[in-house]
Amino acid sequence: MTSPAAPIPPAQPRRSRRAKIIGGIIAILAMAGLGWLAWHLTHRPAQQGPGAMAGPGGPGGPGGGGGGRRGGPATTVGVATAELAELPVTLDALGTVTAAATTTVRPQVSGILQKVLFKEGQLVKAGQVLAQIDPRQFEMALLQATGQRQRDEAQLENARLTLERYRTLLSQDSIARQDVDTQAALVKQLQGTVMTDRAAEGTARLNLGYTKVIAPITGRVGLRVVDVGNLVSTGDTAGIAVITQQSPIDVEFAIPQDRVPDIMGRASTGAVLPAVAYDRTRTDVLDEGRFSALDNQVDTQTGTVMAKARFDNSKMTLFPLQFVNVRLQMRTIKDAVMVPVTALRHGTTGDFVYVLNTDRTVALRQVKRGQATVEKVQIVSGLKAGEKVITEGADRLTDGARVTLPGDKPGAGRGGQKGGRGGEGGGRQRADAAPVATAPAGTPDVAAGAVGKDAAKMRPHRADDTVAPRSMPEEGGRSGQGSAADRSNSAQPSAAQPSAQPQAGSAR
Repeated sequence: MTSPAAPIPPAQPRRSRRAKIIGGIIAILAMAGLGWLAWHLTHRPAQQGPGAMAGPGGPGGPGGGGGGRRGGPATTVGVATAELAELPVTLDALGTVTAAATTTVRPQVSGILQKVLFKEGQLVKAGQVLAQIDPRQFEMALLQATGQRQRDEAQLENARLTLERYRTLLSQDSIARQDVDTQAALVKQLQGTVMTDRAAEGTARLNLGYTKVIAPITGRVGLRVVDVGNLVSTGDTAGIAVITQQSPIDVEFAIPQDRVPDIMGRASTGAVLPAVAYDRTRTDVLDEGRFSALDNQVDTQTGTVMAKARFDNSKMTLFPLQFVNVRLQMRTIKDAVMVPVTALRHGTTGDFVYVLNTDRTVALRQVKRGQATVEKVQIVSGLKAGEKVITEGADRLTDGARVTLPGDKPGAGRGGQKGGRGGEGGGRQRADAAPVATAPAGTPDVAAGAVGKDAAKMRPHRADDTVAPRSMPEEGGRSGQGSAADRSNSAQPSAAQPSAQPQAGSAR
């Protein structure tokens, strides 16, 4: 009996083995690519200069730019010197110009307006006549009051004479005492009448004077609201004109409630607090004045207290209801250590500055700040006058870091540049030596292939490679290239002689 034939194994193992080999090759290539990418990313900053080739002259070598100190090249920074100065403690606020006095000129008697003696917007003085009301009826009233007074005065004089005669007769016992007492009462009655007449006469004279409308204060008159010929009266709300006093003038502004005790303490001692009014851009000074008054309560909505400063306004630069910026000087700090605002920095432990040492390193120093202006800030403690602080480039610094100043000569990192140039010179010499190893026409393929291998290792030729190579790197570069050139030159006769001999024999 024949045994059953064994099953033929499928060809699957060969395919799986091939797939494993291909997969392994792909994995190796992928790992090599990732390794090259990682090396390229980590060494990219060192390959940005002309001497970026690896070697003793490169940035990573002993003479490289990054080898001078650990942490990269020194940072260029800006420096300022702490100095002593007088620091004025000021308070800035937005204020509104308010007139020291505003008056609506109304007529005090009714009548027809005859004349208007002012121009709109004119500066008038106190006591100046602004308008004239028809005075004729008031003149008649004055005459009537004067006549009544004169009549009553005549009666009073007659009663006084009669009283004197009665007293003489009474002394002679020729008249009753009752008649004398009645005459004395009549004299007193007539005296009261005359006094009333005099008051009526004064009222009439006063009303006659009111026909001339007088400016009560000195200031600028506004627009006219009534014309000539109109009937004016004391009940007119608009009046004839509005006068606003502009010299002196006040500015009202709000101050924080926390600054009230300081201002009150200074004002209670009689100290004068200067105030300066600026325009809305804070560039031009409109006028200079002094602190005048402080309100007696705090605004609960804003937490501020209204204050007032008075200005002479001699140049008429302040106008009522104008918005201005007020700077109130509260006191002056003498011998304050001042640094630029950009030098002060804030960290988790508080405010600090970077102080420049004599060896071109910086030291982080904790400080305590005080009052500040727009450009400078006071250092209360932690810094002395004359010390230099970093104002620019401090974001890239740490404690003990090395820095360079804009005025310093380029000394740091010079060795790395030289080393980089040396490495570059070697590369340039190897590239310049390539034409020496170039095979002439008719050279066999073997020599040409040798030259091609050497040329593949060389850096690409650049436009600035025309510089003559240095002597030290040139020896190593030319030694390898000279051997390749010698091999190519020695290969020429060996390849050319076999072809030349048959030609000579055939000629024979």
